[in-house]
This record gives sequence, structure tokens and C-alpha cells, in this order.
Amino acid sequence: MFRDVSLLDRLFDQILNAEGDWPGTGGSPWVSGIRSVSRGTFPPLNIGASPDSVDVYIFAAGLDPKGLDVTLQQNILTVSGERQSQAAEKSVFYRRELFEGPFQRVITLPEDVDSDAVTAHYQNGVLHVRIGRREEVRPKQIQIH
Repeated sequence: MFRDVSLLDRLFDQILNAEGDWPGTGGSPWVSGIRSVSRGTFPPLNIGASPDSVDVYIFAAGLDPKGLDVTLQQNILTVSGERQSQAAEKSVFYRRELFEGPFQRVITLPEDVDSDAVTAHYQNGVLHVRIGRREEVRPKQIQIH
């Protein structure tokens, strides 16, 4: 009985994490767009936008900010680095939930971001990247007379 439950659990896991050819989604029907990523994606992030800027919050606790590489080319923001192991060399693990190793996140931003107006700050494990928007494409309020 337990073997059947285990098999069912693995099948559901394969279905929910499938990268197959699902029509119109470019992959799994549960993973699409900016609002969702596949399980285990590191580092997690939040993206917010206002008329003046786009703010990207990258949750990278325990990383040395000097080891992070942040680039912006046109409207593509790339964040890469590597999380090093903090464990003793002779440790035997029964469970490992913390991601280790190299990572890269590539984020497509709105086309009106200004690559000359970028700031990045790392504080309390959160990398905050603020990208300004070009003045000429911001909405303009029109007065009615």
C-alpha cells in the first residue's frame, strides 16, 4: 500500500513540475509568466513598478554582495553569483533544503527602463535594484480647459 502511495506521489510531482510541451505556455501549465517560477528557483524575487521606476527585490540572505554580478542590458536584468556551502566538510546530511552552487536569474523588464538610472543596495539579505524609467515615455497629465 505504501509503495502505491509513494508511486502516486512521484507521479503528481512529475506532473506538477513537467516541462513538457503544453500548448500556449512554453512549458508546464502551472509555470508561466513573471508571477510564477518553477520550484527551487533561486534566489526568489519580487518586482514592483511605478510610473517613475521599476523595483526588483532579490532575496539573497547569506550571500556576500561582492560576489553578486548585476547587469542591465537594454531591458534585461541579470543577477548571478554563487552560494557557498556553510557545512562542515565531514557532515553527513539527512536533509538539505538550502540551495548551494552557482545561480543566475534573468528578468525581462518593461521596455521603457533607463539603463543610466540604476542603483543597487544590499541590506539584511535583500538586494534592492531600482531602475528609473525614461522621462520621455512616462504618461503625461493633460489639462482640460
